[in-house]
Amino acid sequence: MTRSPLFPLLAPALCAALLLTGCTQGSSPGSAATPATSASSSATPSSSPTPSPTPTPEAPAELVGGGTEVFPDRRMVALYGHPGTPGLGVLGEQGPQESVTRAKELAAQYEPFSDVPVVPAFEIIATTASAEPGEDGDYSRESTVEDLRPYVEAAVEDDVYVVLDLQPGHQDFLSQAQQYEELLRLPNVGLALDPEWRLAPGQMHMAQIGSVDAAEINATTAWLADLTRENDLPQKVVLLHQFAESMITNRHLVDASRPELALVLHADGHGTPELKMGTWERLQQGLPEGMRMAWKNFYDEDTPTFTPEETSAIEPQPWFVSYQ
Repeated sequence: MTRSPLFPLLAPALCAALLLTGCTQGSSPGSAATPATSASSSATPSSSPTPSPTPTPEAPAELVGGGTEVFPDRRMVALYGHPGTPGLGVLGEQGPQESVTRAKELAAQYEPFSDVPVVPAFEIIATTASAEPGEDGDYSRESTVEDLRPYVEAAVEDDVYVVLDLQPGHQDFLSQAQQYEELLRLPNVGLALDPEWRLAPGQMHMAQIGSVDAAEINATTAWLADLTRENDLPQKVVLLHQFAESMITNRHLVDASRPELALVLHADGHGTPELKMGTWERLQQGLPEGMRMAWKNFYDEDTPTFTPEETSAIEPQPWFVSYQ
């Protein structure tokens, strides 16, 4: 099978404590005592300070649609691509807000075929495989946080989940993921690892299919799980792209047990329905325990592109569907 080449939860606490101090009021010196009062001066008791209000604890951050665990309470349908680059996927065919609208319209087409809500999503290529080594020599073009912020902010402000996709070249997945820690600290931002574009020493893109070992995946997901737990974030989606067995070595050792993460194997081969289904069935063999399945539709490379009804009829029904 051939392959195509290629953020609100700042809830600022505006809390001010008002401390009202009372003043003591006494009788005037030399004032005559009335028969009803004692000859001694009488004093009005001092007023007590008004207690400060008790701060209300902030509610834990939740996922789009509520709750803190991704599955099985929702499915996701995503636009895939790189901002401003239509050739890398449909996400790049329009601006941030237009992409939000398009993702919501696409997700709505899946609602009739799902027993749980369908959440719109973006899968944003954050680092792009490159034919040139670049200044750092890693054959990967890394977008800055500021490059991605307009799409991430538009998404999270309008109930669209975000997955940041990494195509690292000669760099490792963990190092690249850590570059986007600021975005990954947001409750509705997850991560995707694409081993096709993870090169071994001496390799170049398009000359061979890249690969990654389970150990590198586990190092990356362990860091992300710790980040999620330490920041009291809801569970994060982690997509592992694969269409060939060679793309993930020792896949049976991939750790899908961390409760902070929802790991999903993304079958992203393209072609005829027969070829796609063959890949789908093959990739499920020996799937690590706790890992779910995801599906990818290609508008241009699939012949034909599966409809939402056809995609939803696949067994097991995909939990995450992306469109390139």
